Amino acid sequence: MSIIPFDDRDGLIWCDGAMVPWRESTLHVLSHGLHYGRCVFEGERVYGGNVFKLTEHSERLIYSAEVLGFTIPYSASEIDAATNAV
Repeated sequence: MSIIPFDDRDGLIWCDGAMVPWRESTLHVLSHGLHYGRCVFEGERVYGGNVFKLTEHSERLIYSAEVLGFTIPYSASEIDAATNAV
């Protein structure tokens, strides 16, 4: 089994509000999350092609970011739409 490096994959990623090719998505070398692990994430389950409780996950993601002082520049419905597009 060959391992595909994370920076050399096919497909699209939602990055800064747009779907971009995987290989073109970048993270700045001085990103605080990269160096210090300060980040917010949600784990989601998918059943039959649908994310279980998607809006609840998106709302919790936004709330968790606010608790840490981050501002997510997207609404829960915009995040839902991007998730469904992916």
